[in-house]
Amino acid sequence: MNQSKSTTAINTKSKGFSDEEKAAMRERAKELKAEARANKNKAEGESAILVAITAMPEPDRSMAKRLHAIVKASAPSLSPKTWYGMPAYANQDGKVVCFFTAASKFNTRYATFGFNDTANLDEGSMWPTSFALKELTAAEEAKISALVKKAVS
Repeated sequence: MNQSKSTTAINTKSKGFSDEEKAAMRERAKELKAEARANKNKAEGESAILVAITAMPEPDRSMAKRLHAIVKASAPSLSPKTWYGMPAYANQDGKVVCFFTAASKFNTRYATFGFNDTANLDEGSMWPTSFALKELTAAEEAKISALVKKAVS
């Protein structure tokens, strides 16, 4: 059985990309550049925080290391950075949401973990924005994780 196939060649000349396609590609290029900048800033911020933490005396150093891990796990959208030489975590707009202040920084009897007004922690007319830390137990770690999650919600 001989089957003949009929093929029709479509002779259309490509006109290139439409204006809409070009605009979409330009937008995507902008997005990729913004993502690259954000990743670079996040990497630079991570490096700066680790240098700041390493320079802290104990017990601040151990506490800061643990807090850093808690914040990264609880709110991966936050970008690490230093703020007044201390570890801090900023939102997409670059505004600090939460931060750690070592006791050794100001020769105080306790370290603090605090939140700025960009944190979504509002509860009625009054709520805490800073917490004294003498040590980190599992209970404090759980509270901090919950607060950080709420702060970025």
